[in-house]
Amino acid sequence: MTTAPTAQGSPRSGPPRSAVPRSGAPAPDGLPAPDDLAARAAALVRDAVLGDLARRVVADCGADVGLVGVPDPEVTGPAAEGMVLRHWAGTRAELLHGLAVPAGTGLGGRALAERTPNWVPDYRAATTISHHYDAAVTAEDLYAMLTVPLLHHGAVHGVVYASLRAVVPFGDVRIGAVTRLAEAATRALAGAAAWCGAPAPSARRPTPRPGPPLTRREHEVLRWAATGRTNPEIAAQLGLTCNTVTGYLKSAMHKLGVRNRTELALTARESGLLD
Repeated sequence: MTTAPTAQGSPRSGPPRSAVPRSGAPAPDGLPAPDDLAARAAALVRDAVLGDLARRVVADCGADVGLVGVPDPEVTGPAAEGMVLRHWAGTRAELLHGLAVPAGTGLGGRALAERTPNWVPDYRAATTISHHYDAAVTAEDLYAMLTVPLLHHGAVHGVVYASLRAVVPFGDVRIGAVTRLAEAATRALAGAAAWCGAPAPSARRPTPRPGPPLTRREHEVLRWAATGRTNPEIAAQLGLTCNTVTGYLKSAMHKLGVRNRTELALTARESGLLD
């Protein structure tokens, strides 16, 4: 494998083999310890993945603003669960930049606390969330908002926001697109953490909701819905009517104890139903 040239045109080379610290051994002068290197590498990968996620929410999903909040005990405190908005795209003001969001507050804090996606067509008029951040949301002229937690085996890596400067309902296509981006980013974060040996965020798996098993047809419809297909598309694929597809999805939601098809897809993935 060839090495990249330096600014002077000579090949870039690492330290002599004898100078590279082994895991668990003290680092020689001038070299960071192996644990420091792993932590730095994990931080660089995390920032790159989450920054790209915020940009792709705008570029690929048609949102006006993309935001990503990440856990930060240094800001929220080690005893309290929360996050800080560290990555953004499409913003006009700066009130959302670096905003601390404790679990349960606003739409993102609710997604963080419940480990489930949430959306509202008009953030400022919503009655199901707290309104700690109305000033910042108003400064950005935002209305419709969707928040999806970045979950991996019960551990939360953050929350992604997709926001619009209009009062509109979030359709299945856009929700599915944001959810798929969140899942891809989460897999990248989990893989980077494992490769670098960095500790993963603390896990708090939601309490399982017991229920009867899905039928073969419910499971089949669920798998198609998890790919972002609409009910008419699923009906055409499986040779069913739209009403029948809707019935299977409602039955699966009831059995899994979820409220919408986005939660259904996430819960199915967490439960291994889509493996």
